[in-house]
Amino acid sequence: MNVALLRWLSIGLLCGIAYAQRPVEISFWHTLDSPGREALEKIVGEFNGRQREYRIAAQYVGDLREGGLKLTSAIRAGNPPQLYYGEVSFVSRAVQENLALPLDEYLGNLPTDFYPGLLETGRFRGRTYALPVELHLPVLFFNADQMAARRQSPPQTWEALAAVAEQLTTRAARGFTILSDIYSFNAVVMSRGGQLVRDGRPNFTDARVVQSLEYLQSLVRAGSAQSRNIAEAQFALVDFVRTKTFMGIAPVTVWPVLENRTPIPFRLGVAPVPRTPDGKLPLAGGNLMVLRGASEAQARGVVALWRYWMEPASMAEWVKATYCLPMRRAAQPLLEDFYREDPRRRVAFSGLEQAASWAQDPEVTLWYSFLEDALERVLKGNANPRQALEEAQRRALAVERR
Repeated sequence: MNVALLRWLSIGLLCGIAYAQRPVEISFWHTLDSPGREALEKIVGEFNGRQREYRIAAQYVGDLREGGLKLTSAIRAGNPPQLYYGEVSFVSRAVQENLALPLDEYLGNLPTDFYPGLLETGRFRGRTYALPVELHLPVLFFNADQMAARRQSPPQTWEALAAVAEQLTTRAARGFTILSDIYSFNAVVMSRGGQLVRDGRPNFTDARVVQSLEYLQSLVRAGSAQSRNIAEAQFALVDFVRTKTFMGIAPVTVWPVLENRTPIPFRLGVAPVPRTPDGKLPLAGGNLMVLRGASEAQARGVVALWRYWMEPASMAEWVKATYCLPMRRAAQPLLEDFYREDPRRRVAFSGLEQAASWAQDPEVTLWYSFLEDALERVLKGNANPRQALEEAQRRALAVERR
């Protein structure tokens, strides 16, 4: 064999080895803003650095609604990412639209110490279509200085919240902020023992749903609460920071944004959301979803990333950055100093036994805007709660029948 031929064979062999060693590329779109964005990118970077089989390319694509629009456009154009960070309520819709790949075949030998119910947020009709990473519960944020000045305690019932809101209200400020978006309203409904969806259909005219909206309207009418719609959500946060309102309900993951990135001129109070004995707390947050079109190797790479994310050390650092719920019991010892440093941080974790997925109906994305329109007309326009909910129910049912 001559020298030239040996040289070409050697070059071909080296190129083949290099090609075989190329990592599987996985495009990852996510909707996490700071500080979660930095924490997510850190985990992805660490994962990429500790193995050579996969390379995850993470890209921020806006908030949940912006990300959803971009994803829809990418799917229509035929170039979606392989991995999408979606809200838990999107899982069932993605399955119905044949967008998400089932992942059960890649999930053998999972640790047995996941907290009950958390993995269920990624399942639909008995199969796993998403891998939960950032799950959270709502909490009551309040101005602790104003609460103490009026000798009030954080309310544990909705009746007590109305009374405290009245005591906190002044000519220049309101005691409570109400957001008229579906998640915030659902938090009130569930905590009072109601359901927005029953047997897979809208349940807006149920007595507890109507009573929940009547309750919120009564706070606005009394002048002890102000209402903000979804477009004004950022203003609601600004109002709280500038002491224009003194209480509000929001996901616990808002906490690090408030405390670490916003100058607050008062002590921040955090307490459980008021709840009736049969009430539940909405479990929401983000999942990793492998989109149809991804290869088997890419699906395995996503699961490998998730397994790394679920390792106790990774999970502990993730919780410290985002204040979300720890997924596994094994992470708890690594968080003891974090909780001991500020006992308030246990608030959301203590509500885990009362947690339930906030929405798993695939039709939610079709009708949520009808409900939000009704909420705004009631809370800003003083419409009749029952009539507004009945109209929203009719519109929602009409869409579901199509």
